[in-house]
Amino acid sequence: MAPLKSLLLGASLATLALSTPLATDADNLYARQFGTGSTANELEQGSCKDVTLIFARGSTELGNMGTVIGPPLCDNLKSKLGSDKVACQGVGGQYSAGLVQNALPQNTDPGSISAAKQMFEEANSKCPNTKIVAGGYSQGSAVIDNAVQELSTTVKDQVKGVVLFGFTRNVQDHGQIPNYPKDDVKVYCAVGDLVCDDTLVVTAMHLTYGMDAGDAASFLAEKVQSSSSSTTSSSSDSASSSSAAGTSSSGLSGLSSFFGGL
Repeated sequence: MAPLKSLLLGASLATLALSTPLATDADNLYARQFGTGSTANELEQGSCKDVTLIFARGSTELGNMGTVIGPPLCDNLKSKLGSDKVACQGVGGQYSAGLVQNALPQNTDPGSISAAKQMFEEANSKCPNTKIVAGGYSQGSAVIDNAVQELSTTVKDQVKGVVLFGFTRNVQDHGQIPNYPKDDVKVYCAVGDLVCDDTLVVTAMHLTYGMDAGDAASFLAEKVQSSSSSTTSSSSDSASSSSAAGTSSSGLSGLSSFFGGL
């Protein structure tokens, strides 16, 4: 059975390689005219923004953002929150987006997970006030899934929302990220995308997630805005409590003066 399993795995990976889109002149034209290309390093090379998107591309995709969903997700998020408010950062470094890593127990390798984790930690250390959101496609979904699980509580609390496309660990992790709020994760698994069913069989539906960019960006924007509202509400409550305490203190001081001669 081992040779058969190896044969099936090889066939599946070959199918994945043939099915993965490469950058074309149209992709490059899109990037020049509309915004994000297959590589984005706005966290590493730019100034801090209100929001930082960390994205991991799919297997064999170019750059560090890929072409299927990474660039349009970034552009849609900037459109909703303001281009000057969002920094987009792809996961590169040790994450080579190779094919064989999909067959490992975590559906990627430790080096790739570490590369993503470093991006989250850099966002926290360089820009402690930024609100982090994240996304991953295909193998990249496993990279982000595993990386978020390994974050410290401090860094994890800074992550406001995550979107996963063609989630390769959808079955194993029950459509969520373990030890991370389920309501802050949205999984996109197209009908007919067998990758979401714990297989390495790639169908045409695995390449359709670009159409979900707008909806995913809306989800992330909502998470960012709701976290901002919660922070503002907490600050207001704190200020009100301080004011009430001050008023009470003033009242007691007045009574003390009134009865001071007794």
